[in-house]
Amino acid sequence: MLTQKIQESNFKVFIGLSSFQILAMFRRGLFYTYLSIYLRFYLKLSVTETTLYATLPMIMSVLFQNLVWGPISDKFQRRRLLIILGELIAGIGTMLVWGVHFIFEELYLAGYVIIIGLTIVEMFWSMSNIGWSALVSDVYPSKKRGKIMGYLTSIGGSGRIIGIFIGGFLYDGGLGFRNGTLFFIASFTMFISTIPMLLFVPEGGVTLRKKQEGNSDIELDDEQNNIFIFVIFIIALTFINLGRGSITVPFPQFLKLESGFAVDDIMLSFIANTRSISVVLIGLLAGILSKKLGYARTLIFGSIIGIIALIIIATAANLLTIFLGNFLIGAAEVIIYASSYAFASTLMTARIRAKLFGVYNTTFFLSWGLACTLVSGPLIDLLINKGKSDIFAYQMAFLVGALTCLIGLLMFTFLEIWLNIKKKKSKEALNDSNILI
Repeated sequence: MLTQKIQESNFKVFIGLSSFQILAMFRRGLFYTYLSIYLRFYLKLSVTETTLYATLPMIMSVLFQNLVWGPISDKFQRRRLLIILGELIAGIGTMLVWGVHFIFEELYLAGYVIIIGLTIVEMFWSMSNIGWSALVSDVYPSKKRGKIMGYLTSIGGSGRIIGIFIGGFLYDGGLGFRNGTLFFIASFTMFISTIPMLLFVPEGGVTLRKKQEGNSDIELDDEQNNIFIFVIFIIALTFINLGRGSITVPFPQFLKLESGFAVDDIMLSFIANTRSISVVLIGLLAGILSKKLGYARTLIFGSIIGIIALIIIATAANLLTIFLGNFLIGAAEVIIYASSYAFASTLMTARIRAKLFGVYNTTFFLSWGLACTLVSGPLIDLLINKGKSDIFAYQMAFLVGALTCLIGLLMFTFLEIWLNIKKKKSKEALNDSNILI
């Protein structure tokens, strides 16, 4: 009877988390797929400047997750409350950003208003991110987290598909942003995303795990040793995500180049949704891969796919190859996200879970913009200023991203080899001990 109630409760929670994820990914697809194009071609910022809309907000997100919201969440064991407050404040802030940017007739300055405004919004929106990461681990045991994250990412991908298509129709050469339509829809989505959290999802924290399992959620044999492994893992994951993230902002610009593929807004939405479709399809298989290969090997497999995808896109001669490369980008994204989340969660105790997830989230949030601002953006601008063709400049940046991802892959592979050797020695020592007994 108790088991049945727990299963029913978990299904209800999954419905709530899924609904929230669909709305969140819808908003991201609608808004961020086209924002860099708006900044670059309508507001006339340079490639490096356009990357700041991702980098500066993500720096604030990382700082506030690690220094403010993570510690607060662990102290009071509140996850859902942070998610709801974060979405509401971000929704109001996004509308204010549009209003202030619309006042500026000088379009170049309006671009910086958006960048600074989104940076301020992210300080508070980041409480939603940290709450979400910790809540999933509060609700589900370690053995199920890889599968659940794969499912949630897959389901969220369907929302992103719809968002990208609608954004493609509403962008209208930049007027969809300038006149506020895309800002308003994004804000409204944030507001309604709090409804499934209120209706279906319980407050997280240590007490939730005790109610569901009758014990504390201590999963570590040696916390100090696992923290050491966690640090090495985070460094490797940082390189992997920086490499993958270096393509995020420049890629839509690359596709719009008149000297290159010169795609229109609708074709861009089709290309972007190839990645979303891949996330939906492969996300359903991520749990199976993790179960058969293990979290570490699945992460290695996903990273290899990501490197291949970057090389394919950098050397693409036609749109068909672009579609293939972007499909593989989506596959790598969901595999890496699901397996790395599950791997990281096994190294955390519930009492410091939010703090450590703040560190884990850093590798994803900073990769979205930092690699573009520090590497791909300046590299593209430098090569263009040196007289190289626009196409060549973007291609070189994508290849550098593949190399960066390879560095992280090699680091994590060596970590996995070391862990396997250590595990083998421990088993041999245990067997020798049993023989003596």
